[in-house]
Amino acid sequence: MAVRNQFDEQLQSLHHQLLRMGMMVEESVHQAVKALVDKDVRLAQDVIDGDREINDVEMEIEKKCFMLIALQQPVGSDLRRIATTLKVSTDLERIADHAVSIAKTTVRLQGETYAKPLIDIPKMGKLVQEMVRDALDAYIKMDRAEAKIIATRDDQVDALYKEIFTDLVGLMTQDQSLVNQATHLLLTAQYLERIGDYVTNICEWIVYMDSGRKVELNQ
Repeated sequence: MAVRNQFDEQLQSLHHQLLRMGMMVEESVHQAVKALVDKDVRLAQDVIDGDREINDVEMEIEKKCFMLIALQQPVGSDLRRIATTLKVSTDLERIADHAVSIAKTTVRLQGETYAKPLIDIPKMGKLVQEMVRDALDAYIKMDRAEAKIIATRDDQVDALYKEIFTDLVGLMTQDQSLVNQATHLLLTAQYLERIGDYVTNICEWIVYMDSGRKVELNQ
């Protein structure tokens, strides 16, 4: 029983570490989009600098997952929980990388006046940030039904991306001087769209953790 209790404590510690990483990633996305909207280069640099800590946490989670698998040789639901934690941490790290890319866009566009106010990009940012937060909540609860619902919200992200794409291509067509700015903003929209995809991946792993079945959501 003592061995099982120790294993449960190690699993719980692993989950807490993943949730800490998730909150850091969610904040990174929020700050990256805010920096872009506010043209706040200092905040953007904070996002870029903070990525190292997120990477360190991801590496520590990976190390602990492999250690638990090697030493405890878990099976069944225990193995699924560890595998899910490993996969989710990887997806979170990739989300953080996209937040860094958005922050770098702010740095590249510093000093420029936006051709028009940013409206749909912050909407996209808010939506994917909420998806990250809600996916973490579903992970805590091992709620596969909720995970499936969260994944459907990626359709809203995709719809916003299409609107932004059409709008920015129109701007570039009308005014060649806006090509550089519009291209960077279009890339930003692509980063946010990819974040939505990674959250969908996380939701798929939550379903797997709870049911033992790997399914494709929101296809």
